[in-house]
Amino acid sequence: MPAMLRAPFHALASIAAIWLLSGAAGAAAPPAPGAPKPVATPRNSAQFDITGHWVSIISEDWIYRMLVAAKGDIGSIPVNDEGKKAAGLWDPAKDAASGGSCKAYGAAGLIRRPGRLNIRWDDDRRLRIDFDAGRQTRLLHFLDQLPATGYSSTEPPSNFAVPAGESTLQGYSVAAWHKQAQSLGMGPYASMTVASQGGSLVAITRNMLPGYLQTNGIPYSAGTILKEFFDLVEIPNGTQYLIVTSIVEDPTYLTQPWVTSTQFKREPDASKWDPTGC
Repeated sequence: MPAMLRAPFHALASIAAIWLLSGAAGAAAPPAPGAPKPVATPRNSAQFDITGHWVSIISEDWIYRMLVAAKGDIGSIPVNDEGKKAAGLWDPAKDAASGGSCKAYGAAGLIRRPGRLNIRWDDDRRLRIDFDAGRQTRLLHFLDQLPATGYSSTEPPSNFAVPAGESTLQGYSVAAWHKQAQSLGMGPYASMTVASQGGSLVAITRNMLPGYLQTNGIPYSAGTILKEFFDLVEIPNGTQYLIVTSIVEDPTYLTQPWVTSTQFKREPDASKWDPTGC
C-alpha cells in the first residue's frame, strides 16, 4: 500500500488511542466489590417521566367542563335519587357564604376542571401535582409494601390506612407503579415485570371532604373512593399526552362507579402557568 494511503490509517489509530485513553480517564470507577447497591425508590424506579407541565384537552363534555351547567343537569353521571335531590338544592351563594366555594375542586372532581398541571417529585416517595384551577395541590404517597415495578393485583388495596387527622378537600392518596407482566414465550422467564418500560401510575384517594363532581353541584360524599390510572402516550412526532382514567365510587350518591378519561398535552415550559383561586 502506498505511503500516502497509509498515513490516514496511522492518524485514525492515533485519534482512536487518544479517544480510548480520554474515555478511560473520564469513566467512573466501577463499584468496589461488596459495595451496597443504590436503594430503589419510586422516583428512581419510575416507569415513565410524568413530571413537567401539562394542559388539559377539552374533547368531550365541553358544556359541563368549560361552563357551569344548569342546576340539576347531571349529564352522564350515574347519580341516584339522593344525588339528584342534593343537586336540585345546590345554591352557589350559600356555598360562598359558608366557605364552600372550592367544593368543585376536591380530588374527585378536580381532574375534570380545565386548566394546567405542574407535576414534580416532592421527595423520593411523594409525587406532587399542582393544579392551576383553584390553586389546588395533591400529594401521591407511594406505598412501602408494594414493589416499585408493579404488583400482582390490578390495583392497590382500597383499605389502606389513612394517617390520623381531619378529612381534607384533596383527601389522602396512595400510589404505585403498575406494570402488567409481559409474555416472553415458554420457559421460566415467560412472564415477568420489567421496570422503566411502559406501565401505569395508579393512585387511590380516600378521606375526602364532601364535594362536587361538576361545578353545578352534583355531589359526592365523604365515603367516596377515587381510583386513577395515569398513562403516558407519545405519538410519532414526539408529542406526549397524559391520559388519566378516573373511577369515582360513591355508595351515597352514585348508582355505579363513574368512569372518565381526561387527556393532557405536555407543554415545553411554565410560561403559561397562571394559577387562579376557586
